[in-house]
Amino acid sequence: MGHRGVDLAGVAGQEVRAVEDGTVTHVGTIAGRGTVSVLHPSGIRSTYEPVVSIVAKGSVVTRGAVLGRLQGTGSHCAPAACLHLGAVRGDAYLDPMTFLRGGQRVRLLPLAPE
Repeated sequence: MGHRGVDLAGVAGQEVRAVEDGTVTHVGTIAGRGTVSVLHPSGIRSTYEPVVSIVAKGSVVTRGAVLGRLQGTGSHCAPAACLHLGAVRGDAYLDPMTFLRGGQRVRLLPLAPE
């Protein structure tokens, strides 16, 4: 299966916020880690873990709304805390960083001559 998504450095107890407007489709525990999923109007589902949720399934959230707090345990970045952010549309995994870059993809260009 592998690692799908990105790990963002954080601090235990830090607020976890929705990357875009949407509806919470999952709140629960998977493999001992708190998880939250949000379905966005684009059809992309964002996932967040490990999170102690303050939202319920069916909640409508806006970009930046607090979903919960980063758990201090259960992170695969241990002993550091990190938020695993994933993005999927249907069966296709996407780069979740596009949420954080305003939809812009990173493209590396050749160095310009000096």
